[in-house]
Amino acid sequence: MKMQNKIVFCLLGMFMLITSIVFAQDGDVKGSKDHPLISRFAGSTIVYYDVKQFDEYILALGKVEWERDEDYKRVFNLTKSKQLEGKVTRIQYDAPKDRSTLEIYRNYESALKRAGFEILFAGAREELGEDFGEAAYNAMTNVRGDYFYYLHSYVEHQRYIAAKLSRSEGDVYISIFVSISMHKRNPVIQADFIEVKPMEEGLVTVNADALAKDIARTGHVAIYGIYFDTGKADLKPESEPVLKEIAKLLQQNPKLKLYVVGHTDNVGELTYNMKLSQARAGAVVKELVSKYGVDAKRLKAQGVGPLSPVVSNNTEEGRAKNRRVELVEQ
Repeated sequence: MKMQNKIVFCLLGMFMLITSIVFAQDGDVKGSKDHPLISRFAGSTIVYYDVKQFDEYILALGKVEWERDEDYKRVFNLTKSKQLEGKVTRIQYDAPKDRSTLEIYRNYESALKRAGFEILFAGAREELGEDFGEAAYNAMTNVRGDYFYYLHSYVEHQRYIAAKLSRSEGDVYISIFVSISMHKRNPVIQADFIEVKPMEEGLVTVNADALAKDIARTGHVAIYGIYFDTGKADLKPESEPVLKEIAKLLQQNPKLKLYVVGHTDNVGELTYNMKLSQARAGAVVKELVSKYGVDAKRLKAQGVGPLSPVVSNNTEEGRAKNRRVELVEQ
């Protein structure tokens, strides 16, 4: 009998736990959940939830300024920002009407500090500029649908904090915007989490036929599947699939001769980058000749360093595109 009572008690406890979890999530948009790093403000409900495994994000680190364009429309500009890439999780909460934006903000600020986050930027009211929510979460980094309009807020109630947590597995950035929505007339919280990580490779493969088509059409083709450690010219093992396809290209087109051209970004001294790009191009040629049996007379290595970028080097995304090897028809 005692054993049966214990079983009933345990089952009852499990039911109460499950029920409390269900109730806690009642009203949240389907499929949504709190981010594991920072929980919601008590009593809040998730109304918008979006996760991208890899995307770009512009993190606001300064106030908003705006001006009128030729059509008299407002054009927003963040006085300071940081371009990020990685997993992006975006959550919008409706907070209880009887809670102030100051109380909500202070709770998030305290939680971030306790968790070891470094505060990068924080501001309130006029410090953020007019319509900060519109600029930071739509004009710069779009929040979909009507949920952008809910961030259109009263200047006297808007508060914002951006923070960073350094981790061995990749840094995490968080932005928290709290305001009184002009459309809902209640506190709204926009919490964005950016987990910086390299893009998953291998989702698009290079093949010999595609290389041949690009060379026939334009006389050259950019290769992004050849990898080196930073500042070095030693080929990494994950370069092998692409090198095989280049060798296959040359086997299928016995008259084809190529310049193998190394490119770098503009970080560092020009002389250094010129030597590095030459060494990397030479490493590719050496590997194709020694391992894949390509006739050395069909290949010439050349390094041009940062002298032929495909995009601006002002962002990390741009610099990544400029670090490449190109095959150019002789």
